[in-house]
Amino acid sequence: MTNYRRSDIAGASYFFTVNLADRSQSLLIDHIASLRSAFEYTRERYPFAVDAIVILPEHMHTIWTLPEGDSNFALRWRLIKTVFSRGLPHGERRSDSRQSKGERGIWQRRYWEHLIRDEADFARHVDYIHINPVKHGLVSCVADWPYSSFHRYVRAGTLPKDWAGDVGVNLECGERRGID
Repeated sequence: MTNYRRSDIAGASYFFTVNLADRSQSLLIDHIASLRSAFEYTRERYPFAVDAIVILPEHMHTIWTLPEGDSNFALRWRLIKTVFSRGLPHGERRSDSRQSKGERGIWQRRYWEHLIRDEADFARHVDYIHINPVKHGLVSCVADWPYSSFHRYVRAGTLPKDWAGDVGVNLECGERRGID
């Protein structure tokens, strides 16, 4: 079995990609209120800052900054996934392995995590997050996707409402090639 290594730097910022097990589903936007509640429930117990986020039908990208002295993002993801899944009706396809472990079949078991290295890396990943609905053909304008921190950035005056409307943005940052 592969030995997965995760970053373990307390107080750091991380970029994540988290996917549903069945990428043909749209559970994340169909049950957006439940997903928001799962985040709120988790943040009340284990605080962290959501610096940027986009929720797509079957996956999400986000940047979190953890509190000083804390590097346990895995616990937070486990809680978010568990709380969200408990609010959904049963009936999803589950592998024999998941059934034997009593697991739901909502989420992919693993997720992509990247330690943010510096301000430029942070900015590239924020751009990637905000352009993602356009990249996937869900909207033609970033401002048209409702499930994005882009709107918070516009309200704060950090980005204009027409951001990326006429410029090419590097869509390769934030993920390994072939990974969504």
